[in-house]
Amino acid sequence: MSGPAPGRAAPGAPLAALLERPDIRRGGALAQVASASVPTGFPALDAELPGGGWPTGCLTECLPAHEGIGELRILGPALAALSRAGKRLAWIAPPHLPYAPALDAAGIALPQLLIVKTAAARDALWAAEQALASCACGAVLVWPGAVKYAELRRLQLAAEKTPVLAILFRSPRASGEASPAALRLGLDTAAGGLAVRILKRRGAVCARPVIVALDPPCPSVISSIVPRAVDRAVPAEPSARSAHPQPCDA
Repeated sequence: MSGPAPGRAAPGAPLAALLERPDIRRGGALAQVASASVPTGFPALDAELPGGGWPTGCLTECLPAHEGIGELRILGPALAALSRAGKRLAWIAPPHLPYAPALDAAGIALPQLLIVKTAAARDALWAAEQALASCACGAVLVWPGAVKYAELRRLQLAAEKTPVLAILFRSPRASGEASPAALRLGLDTAAGGLAVRILKRRGAVCARPVIVALDPPCPSVISSIVPRAVDRAVPAEPSARSAHPQPCDA
């Protein structure tokens, strides 16, 4: 006797087992995830994200109200954990020169950081696709500037093929545009911290912003996220190195 069709549960399978499948969602609950999420370091935010952290294997859009609002500080704990685990972090076309001593103070292992400079948005998106496909990175962050839906779709499809944290930074004006990204976050200030508006997630709608308290950092950490400070020259030691993504066997 032949068994059940592929992708279908056997007759009598418990409902709970069906609901654990990542392709089945309940209207009032968060979706299941296909690959492990990366804890954000902020419990209140983890509680509102499918999988309990930054999703991998999909595209996340971050839309800060303005540069330097805290978009890197909110990613800091996850990036630090990935780098300590020996994962490379690819930063593609960042708008300002990262300040290496500040990143070091935030716990990010500088030898794992790759800075990729590009001349145009198309180049930045291409580099992001290559970094995702290389399986050489634990996280890929990209600042492409203007981007079309078809280009976002290509990046989302590339992210789905690898369990990597993929973050795309866009202008807040893009919040009203359609996007294939699995997670979209709007960032604004709130009492010295951040108000994180979950514009899109897989699962129930989040009606209220999540307030994330950012601990007062030391001056060196502040300098890594404030535009007027990050674009200063980077001292010789320690330094973040610029490179192209390397293949898996690098």
